Amino acid sequence: MRLTDWQLAFEQHLLSETCVANSGFAATLLGGPTLDVDTGLAIYHNAYVSRLQEVLRHDFGAIWYWLGDDEFALLTHAYVRRYPSAHYSLRWLGERFPAFIVEHLVAEQSAPLAELARLEWAFTLAFDAPQGEPLTLNDMAQLAPEEWPGLQVTLAPSVQQMLCHFNSVAIWRASKDESDFPNSQALELAQICLVWRHQNVCHYRSLEPAEACALAGMVTTGWNFSELCEQLLVTYAEGAPLQAVTWLKQWIQDGLLERRAP
Repeated sequence: MRLTDWQLAFEQHLLSETCVANSGFAATLLGGPTLDVDTGLAIYHNAYVSRLQEVLRHDFGAIWYWLGDDEFALLTHAYVRRYPSAHYSLRWLGERFPAFIVEHLVAEQSAPLAELARLEWAFTLAFDAPQGEPLTLNDMAQLAPEEWPGLQVTLAPSVQQMLCHFNSVAIWRASKDESDFPNSQALELAQICLVWRHQNVCHYRSLEPAEACALAGMVTTGWNFSELCEQLLVTYAEGAPLQAVTWLKQWIQDGLLERRAP
């Protein structure tokens, strides 16, 4: 058997549903004085799956905290069999996990669980994202007065946005604090949650509707600063410029924004 054929046969064994090796493949190996071939291959098979599950426990710790050891093991075992690792880096192993939860479980169970999985994956994406060039307060201090009205911004590369229909943030926080686990419940009003990395630390916060609308207007619709102030006039009247500056300062302090190229 050529080396490449043997490697493919070994890969097929690791990815198979059963730890019992193909007899033809097993016949190409020699056992030792204390470990026979079939037992050794079964150990490799089970260790491979266990390693993948370990990665998923790290990436989806809140899901693990919610489900417990046994249920999480069953779910992740089904996942790695449905979506085997296809990338040289295990960093991408959990990419399809939120969607798999929707596929695998009934809607009543999957909706809050998948949302929590998306939140956890957002932290992974934020942590690994490029640094970018976030605006600083010093940058804004050097901005000429005539440049303010036309100022346009976009989100820094690490910023992830997700719409939460459930109390996923509270559940995630409880898992990190190892505190009493709150019951999963739907929010009266869905909230935008931001996850991002700033100065090598991941941060998160939920936005109130007015702030979420203002931020979306600037980074998605493309409002400049003058248009932001105009949009806020309806709600804040003459206080619109102050509110716009307050939010803009907060977003920049948080490291959320880059300047959009003209």
